Amino acid sequence: MATRRFPTREELRVWRDFIETGELVRSAMAARLQREGLSPGDYTVLLALSEAPGERLRSSELATAVGWERSRLSHHLGRMEKRGLIRREECLTDNRGAEAVLAPAGRAIFQQVNRPHLRDIREIFVDALTPAQLEATGEIMAALREHLARE
Repeated sequence: MATRRFPTREELRVWRDFIETGELVRSAMAARLQREGLSPGDYTVLLALSEAPGERLRSSELATAVGWERSRLSHHLGRMEKRGLIRREECLTDNRGAEAVLAPAGRAIFQQVNRPHLRDIREIFVDALTPAQLEATGEIMAALREHLARE
C-alpha cells in the first residue's frame, strides 16, 4: 500500500507563512517603487540592462536573465519603449534577432530610484532579520533553487 505524503499541519502553516509573508514583502517593495515611477518589472528589466555589456541584451538573453517567458517580456518591453525607458534595435551581430537597449531616460530613472530602492530593501527585509536569520534565509533559498533545478 502506497503511503500518502501530504504536508502536516505544521508544514502547511510554515508554507502559508512563506507565501503570505513573501507577498507582503513584494507588495511593500512594489508600492515604494511605484511611488518612484517604476513597476517591479520595470526595475528588473532596467537592472539587467544596466549590468549588461553596452547596456544591451538580446531579447532571449534578457528573458532568461529576468526569468520571464519571452511573450511576457515582449509586451513589457513594448510598454517600456513607449515610455522611452528602452529602445529595441536590430542585433549588431545577428540580423535575425532584436536587442533591448537601455535608453537615456531609462538610465536616468534607474539611477534616481536605485539608492532609495536599496534603502527599502534594507528597511523592509534586512533590518527585520538577525544576521543568523539572514544567513539561514539565504541557505533556505539556495536549497529551494537547487531542489527546483533538479525537477
